[in-house]
Amino acid sequence: MPEFSPWPDNSSAFHAPHTEPISPQQISHDPEFRSLRRARLRFGVRATALSVGAFLLYVLLSSFAPGVMNQPLIGHFTLGLALGLGQFAVMAATAWFYVRHMRTKVDPLAGHFRSQLRHEPLRPRPAARSTVTQAQGTRGYGTW
Repeated sequence: MPEFSPWPDNSSAFHAPHTEPISPQQISHDPEFRSLRRARLRFGVRATALSVGAFLLYVLLSSFAPGVMNQPLIGHFTLGLALGLGQFAVMAATAWFYVRHMRTKVDPLAGHFRSQLRHEPLRPRPAARSTVTQAQGTRGYGTW
């Protein structure tokens, strides 16, 4: 079951309550829109805390525990160097989780509100993963 589902039955399918176009003010007061903003903010706070916390831990260990950081692991490869390289892994994981979260939980709802705002006909909620195919001979980038 997804962590965030704005629908009362926690389903992953979208059933539009109404099809008439609505104004930006109506969208901003919509409970689904507010839950979308809360989910985005909640994830952003967690991801920021993890990333900044990992970096702060590394800096504090480097400053106040140089003996620990200079412990050799394999040859000249020290714990400090391993933790420093681990910062790249933490940032890559944070970016990957952010993209996955936005693609699966935020973008489908944002697309729904965008279509309502632009007075477009409502489309069914897209699947969590979609493949983008390009015709041969065309250049450009597919959408995420």
